[in-house]
Amino acid sequence: MQVKEQSQRINEIIDVCLLAGDIMLKSGAETYRVEDTMTRIAAAFDDRASQCFVMPTGIIFSIDGTDPTKLIRVSERSTDLQKVADVNHVSRKISSGELSLKEAYLQLKAIEKAELTYSIWQRILSASIASGCFLIMFKGGWFDFLPACVAGGLGFAGLVYFHRLIQLKFFAEFLASLIIGVLAVGLTHFGLGHEMDKIIIGSVMPLVPGLLITNAIRDLMAGHLVSGLSKGAEAFLTAFAIGMGIAFAFAL
Repeated sequence: MQVKEQSQRINEIIDVCLLAGDIMLKSGAETYRVEDTMTRIAAAFDDRASQCFVMPTGIIFSIDGTDPTKLIRVSERSTDLQKVADVNHVSRKISSGELSLKEAYLQLKAIEKAELTYSIWQRILSASIASGCFLIMFKGGWFDFLPACVAGGLGFAGLVYFHRLIQLKFFAEFLASLIIGVLAVGLTHFGLGHEMDKIIIGSVMPLVPGLLITNAIRDLMAGHLVSGLSKGAEAFLTAFAIGMGIAFAFAL
């Protein structure tokens, strides 16, 4: 009976660790941060060493390298740093002994189900304003501020729409940048914009994978070569898709 209870507790610890890691990885956390958080949670509930292997597409976790060893698949990733911060807060409370195993699981489940992201219209509006601000930052003229806002907002809206329609990030980014390129060329052609290059540069900035590039470099510096290289390759494909879309717009 004692062995059965111990086995059940180990399963519960693994479930809590995997849930925390899954939320963080899906929300844009670095690989080494996910591993560190899972290891700290496991250490707070069990004296034995835990074994954790995290990749951008999956997590393998075990306590003391024995059965049960569990694997979860991570197919979709986004950016939600609030959830990363919330999981870190729960992890610190676990390490200080403020939460039981069941309480930790319930709090993590609540974080997983929480809708913390902004609405689509708020994100499009933010991308639009950011595009105009990036244009000014790159020394564009104020006359091109509104054209950049229009091109950036419509391009980001296209990214959201095509990603839902196609489910392939590369083509969604290609089509979004194509929209930006066509709008920039059209606006300057009809005299509604002056510097086409500045409009394009400002408008594509919301599409640039800045967090992905940062995480790739940080993972490489932390020694997570597989994750760092895979995230770097994903960032390169995104940059390639953006460049292809703009080049295709010029070709048209």
